[in-house]
Amino acid sequence: MDREKSKKLLREYIDSESLLNHSEMVAQAMEAYARHLGKTGQEIEEWWTAGLLHDLDWEKYPDEHPSKAVNEILPNHGYSEQVIEAIKAHAPDRTGKEPETEMERYLFACDELSGFMNAVSLMRPNKFEDMKVKSVTKKLKDAKFAANVPREDINKGAELIGMELRDHIAFMIDVFRT
Repeated sequence: MDREKSKKLLREYIDSESLLNHSEMVAQAMEAYARHLGKTGQEIEEWWTAGLLHDLDWEKYPDEHPSKAVNEILPNHGYSEQVIEAIKAHAPDRTGKEPETEMERYLFACDELSGFMNAVSLMRPNKFEDMKVKSVTKKLKDAKFAANVPREDINKGAELIGMELRDHIAFMIDVFRT
């Protein structure tokens, strides 16, 4: 699948601008990490695609997320097993599949942190432009800020990719500045 077809599919299932933005942010982070890790062109595309489509069924089928996407929608559109498995593994509490492969671990690591960092950026006049790691870590300690974002998943994500959380945050800030 090419990027335009994936974006079109995303828009068939998601109307919410905030969820579309989240999907784009996770795709951007996944692509940046794939490039950073020296992945091939095909692998970079798969990482980007997994990031873009990870919440494909969230809006229309919240109770079936991500099972509806990974069992019905994505296979019917010819997406690779690697992309489908990564999307399964980003929600282990719902699917029973823990993130194991590198792509699966990075998708898990980028998902909740992207959403949290977007929330932080919305509170700042310059969004990501002058954001510091300290700004994000300070907000992580505030349980009332973006209370629906599980801090344990953010911490687990950094562990899964073998990075200090502050380094993961710094990488993501650089990604979202562009």
